[in-house]
Amino acid sequence: MDEAATCRRAAIEAIRDIYPDRLRDDLEARLESASMAPGVLTIRCARACDDAVDAASVAERAAGVQLIYDGLRLTRSLAHEEPWTDSDDHTQPNLDSLAATVLVSRGFYLLARSDAASKAVATVRQFGRDQTSRRAPDADTAALDVTLERDVFELAATAGVTAVGGTPTTELFAQVDDLAVAAGIGLSGAADSLPAHTELQTGATAGDTPHATDDHVRQPATDS
Repeated sequence: MDEAATCRRAAIEAIRDIYPDRLRDDLEARLESASMAPGVLTIRCARACDDAVDAASVAERAAGVQLIYDGLRLTRSLAHEEPWTDSDDHTQPNLDSLAATVLVSRGFYLLARSDAASKAVATVRQFGRDQTSRRAPDADTAALDVTLERDVFELAATAGVTAVGGTPTTELFAQVDDLAVAAGIGLSGAADSLPAHTELQTGATAGDTPHATDDHVRQPATDS
């Protein structure tokens, strides 16, 4: 089974116990059509440090990253489109809002006991700050929006590298930031264009990079 399929299966398995059925079906449909780039990148970052690692052993972390991204991406769409103003029937917007919350919460659950937990929290906090800054009249909305993809790719790097006892380097963060910006908002097709694990700039083998930290936080996009 390839990496994208492994990630998708793990993400769907993580929400199997969600009810009611309509909500679970909605979540599964979203994951079936979602770009698996965050999850795939998680696995490849692990393999960049240890090329013998089995994708299945990293699948839970990959699913956690994937679920957080899909939940925040949906939240971003709802915030921008404000579907509640388009119709008196708020059933679908309310279901979408609940789905976004469930996706992020379940992603947190999967990463809670990992070395990527603090990075996951930082990612969500930064997302909230960026979306608030976006409301300013002179805000660079495109730059602020793609911040989510950059931070989620950094989360993927953290989750993957620490899964095999390594520490993500500043070089790796810079590389995945560039990959996210190139992929763009929504990461459409990004999973197919990600570099092989042998091309990721981990900088050292697992456990040999004490200078980098798990809770690395990028400067806001508007400052770069």
